[in-house]
Amino acid sequence: MYFIYILTNVSNKVMYVGVTNDLRRRITEHKQGLCADNSFTKRYRVTKLVYFESFPDPQTAIRREKQLKHWAREKKDNLVSDFNSNWEDLFNKLPL
Repeated sequence: MYFIYILTNVSNKVMYVGVTNDLRRRITEHKQGLCADNSFTKRYRVTKLVYFESFPDPQTAIRREKQLKHWAREKKDNLVSDFNSNWEDLFNKLPL
């Protein structure tokens, strides 16, 4: 299983779109600051999981990630709001 995900910071001002084959592990890495020292997510403290989708293969997940990265901010905001209206951190709601 592969995932695309959207992270934001505490004030929901900054967004990051990523792809992974292990959502729980990858979000944990973001939250613990285990990314490269100069990484975007570490620099802007982008650790709040607000959106994700799952895919059966990496090619489809990567295509979707690239699509979302090219969307305007307003379109991404609407996607998140439709999925997670309160923009709450979904990390603790992920299945183990």
